Amino acid sequence: MNENTYNDSDIQVLEGLEAVRKRPGMYIGTTSEKGLHHLVWEIVDNAVDESLAGYCDDIEVIVDRGNVIEIRDDGRGIPTGKNAKTGLSTVETIFTVLHAGGKFGGHGYKVSGGLHGVGASVVNALSEWLEVKVYHNGEVYYQRFENGGHPVGELKVIDTCSADRTGTTVRFKADPEIFKETTVYDYDTLKTRLRELAFLNKGLRIILSDLRDIERKEEFLYHGGIIEYVKMLNANKTPLNSEIIYVSGSEDNISIEVALQYNETYNSAVYSFTNNINTYEGGTHEDGVKRALTRIINNYGKKNKFLKENDDPLSGEDVREGLTMIISCKHPDPQFEGQTKTKLGNAEVRKIADDVFSEGFERYLLENPEEAKLIMEKCMTAARARVAAKRARELTRRKSDLDVINFGGKLVDCKEKDPSISEIFLVEGDSAGGSAIKGRNSMTQAILPLRGKILNVEKARLDRALGNEEIRTIITAFGTGIGQEFDLSKLRYHKIIIMTDADVDGSHIRVLLLTLFYRFFRPIVEAGHVYAAQPPLFCIKHGKTIKYVLNEEEKAEYLASLPATTRPDVMRMKGLGEMDAEELNETTMDINTRVLRKITVDDLMKADEIFSKLMGEEVEPRRKFIEDNATFVENLDI
Repeated sequence: MNENTYNDSDIQVLEGLEAVRKRPGMYIGTTSEKGLHHLVWEIVDNAVDESLAGYCDDIEVIVDRGNVIEIRDDGRGIPTGKNAKTGLSTVETIFTVLHAGGKFGGHGYKVSGGLHGVGASVVNALSEWLEVKVYHNGEVYYQRFENGGHPVGELKVIDTCSADRTGTTVRFKADPEIFKETTVYDYDTLKTRLRELAFLNKGLRIILSDLRDIERKEEFLYHGGIIEYVKMLNANKTPLNSEIIYVSGSEDNISIEVALQYNETYNSAVYSFTNNINTYEGGTHEDGVKRALTRIINNYGKKNKFLKENDDPLSGEDVREGLTMIISCKHPDPQFEGQTKTKLGNAEVRKIADDVFSEGFERYLLENPEEAKLIMEKCMTAARARVAAKRARELTRRKSDLDVINFGGKLVDCKEKDPSISEIFLVEGDSAGGSAIKGRNSMTQAILPLRGKILNVEKARLDRALGNEEIRTIITAFGTGIGQEFDLSKLRYHKIIIMTDADVDGSHIRVLLLTLFYRFFRPIVEAGHVYAAQPPLFCIKHGKTIKYVLNEEEKAEYLASLPATTRPDVMRMKGLGEMDAEELNETTMDINTRVLRKITVDDLMKADEIFSKLMGEEVEPRRKFIEDNATFVENLDI
């Protein structure tokens, strides 16, 4: 028989939920920890949609023992009659038929985050078992599904309830055959998203309970909505305008809400949402508000003589310095660009967002001249710094490979010109730099020794940062430019590796570099180009065998694996500068033996909060963080 035949029998048709179990990544993105939590979001989003429709006040998320999830809401409850098209109960239809939901006809929901009607059925398909209870007409309806969404009997009445009680309870256990990496839910991940949903839906109470090893319970209810959101984000910063500015309005059933407050930092934090979905990449709602902000501030500046007639207008970058802003758009038919739903594409929203925000923000400036003055002065200082930064930026331009001379002999470049296989090591100190230069692969590995600790950019504007020689050298080496000129495609190394000692000083240098990357080179981090080298902490010798281990746990594990008769010599490694070239290469640089930790930014808001708390001007939040976390410190050199 010919192995290469291809005929009608080779065409497979995956029916019902089989397709989801076969290709789960198509529906939830990944089967890692992120995909596991996505199951929770799908069911919670359905409950939030009930709230947006005006029928739900309370949502409770319970993480039960054994990592079983239970989600309760007091919405209208899923209809319990027969579905005309499927002949099944509506409950069974929603949980077993893809693209079945109340969001397509336009009558059940005005606004919805979960648009595709795949949420409940996907969760069912990827669960070991799932149970649903519906409280309706004084009765409790129940149905159970097992083994990837197969119903165990039909929908039935199992109890009675008070006539006024309505709502849906979904209880499920994720299938470990699908989620092979983990089926353990992270409390902080759940807390962050549920708190975010409570901020975005004022008056909606969301309760999170964890009944596993450490029992805990938190309630999120914000009557101020996104005003309280901005207040939380600015908690570790000094506000410029005491009152948080709030603007809202709607047009053609599209509602826009904006809350903003300036603070004394130099970084902007603008977050936008559509129907509770975080639009990380922005979109037309964000464009409209940003455009209006720049125009209104420039107009106000001209009318009130802050700006002279011949002055250049303030740029978008100038008016957003030190700004924390939340933009929330509710749209009956949002069009998202890309499957990830991270950018709003509806063209009509741009004008509506501009109109709504312009009117409210202009009124605020006119009614609050003292606060308007503070904002104008902040924006104008930012403009002057931008001009100074532009001049300083000229010093970081690398026109050709001959410009290596400009590095003052610091950068030792690699021969390879293809960025995808080139890497640069940012090394702490000249002595470690010397060993790294001798031990590197000169074809693909560049070395940039850093002398001492670089400037903390959390406390400095771009122009001051560009005045720092170490930072200028880094910018020049990367080749991307900085600020408005930044271009990721010009990055000269696709692996940027921070290589510092495994001690407190090394950690401090690493944090300063990460602050620089996060604030001025965030796309490099988001694209996954930044890594931290993991030098070993111990060297274990026995006979002719040498084993390097990263930490105490690995040391204990390795020693336990040796025969009882072995007498190993355990040596704590000194700093990178104490290693010779061969040792440094073998332990930290050789692609076959090294351990690298990729630096990622999963939650931009959380990252913003941490950086401003630990690296900002305010001392008190930093002191509290140290006090709360001091017990977790390891490898302290004392």
